[in-house]
Amino acid sequence: MFKLIACWSAPSAEDEDEFEKHYAEVHLPAAAKAPGMRQLVATRTTSGLEGAESGFYRVAELVFDSKADLETSEQSPEWAAMRADAGVMIERFGVSLTVGMGEVHEVDLGAR
Repeated sequence: MFKLIACWSAPSAEDEDEFEKHYAEVHLPAAAKAPGMRQLVATRTTSGLEGAESGFYRVAELVFDSKADLETSEQSPEWAAMRADAGVMIERFGVSLTVGMGEVHEVDLGAR
């Protein structure tokens, strides 16, 4: 599997409700249309490790069967629409978006 991880910074406190509304009603539905994606997981972080402040506000994980499947999806109109909306969110809410991607390696925890 191949995963893209998108980390959003927090909007201002006065923009939080509108950001969340836009994220749920516009951005996630646009992301869900990306072809070839096998899973989309969106998380709103509330704290960091051991009660520390979280280093990011929202995390989205887009999972594909392979890097090639992600690259094919990146060429689609659906991907372009998702990217365009991310730009709208960055401009409208003053947030930043950091993205990383790579191969997924699952660890079998059954032998503990």
